[in-house]
Amino acid sequence: MKPALILVGADKGGVGKTTVCRILLEYLTQNGISARAFDTESPRGTLERFHPDVTEIVNIDETADQMQIIDTLGDSDAKVTLVDVRAGHLGSILTALDEFGFLEAAREGEFNFLLFHILGSSIASLEEISETAPYAADAHYYLVKNHISDGTYFEWEPDTFASYFDQVRSATDVTIPKLNELAYEEIDLAGVPLSDFVEDRANSFVLRGYVRSWMQHIAAELDDVGILRALSGRGKAARRAR
Repeated sequence: MKPALILVGADKGGVGKTTVCRILLEYLTQNGISARAFDTESPRGTLERFHPDVTEIVNIDETADQMQIIDTLGDSDAKVTLVDVRAGHLGSILTALDEFGFLEAAREGEFNFLLFHILGSSIASLEEISETAPYAADAHYYLVKNHISDGTYFEWEPDTFASYFDQVRSATDVTIPKLNELAYEEIDLAGVPLSDFVEDRANSFVLRGYVRSWMQHIAAELDDVGILRALSGRGKAARRAR
């Protein structure tokens, strides 16, 4: 497997970026893929609270910290590097990746590059797609609809969503289903990886069951959109009908 970089970001806050990062780290572990993570919420990150053993906090705007991430992609024992992008910084990070040549190197096959763009519920969030599209043409680009805490979060008119989605022909959509509200609160308070919460019998049997089922649904979704295929470099995921 070639070194792989996964960016998880959005231009707006409060859309569940860190939750998606937690899900992806669990999914990689379940599939036997070693991963490390960088939390760009410097100086005090959220992802690092849940995965302290594999996560470092960096200031992604600093060249030295960009070097810490990118220059070690091929040297690290971890096959995959995941970056939890601070709210409002996705565009600037993509610009930097383009400026110092990472996107070109990924296009030429030196790296595998996956971009998870977490969408908010507003039209303004959809408009982010237009800004991101020029950088995502050669990436494995996933537009993520995150319903985790609100089942009615995405109620766009379908043709409106499609008109924005169609701006990136290579993109596919990923849906994170709603999690039971109390279970969602408890996994946030616990401050541990999701699998640790499920396995800890001190936690409610009911809540552990809700989280386990939710994780299984998400794993099936990630299998369906071809995450493992993208990480192995075996071509882009097929775009799915919506």
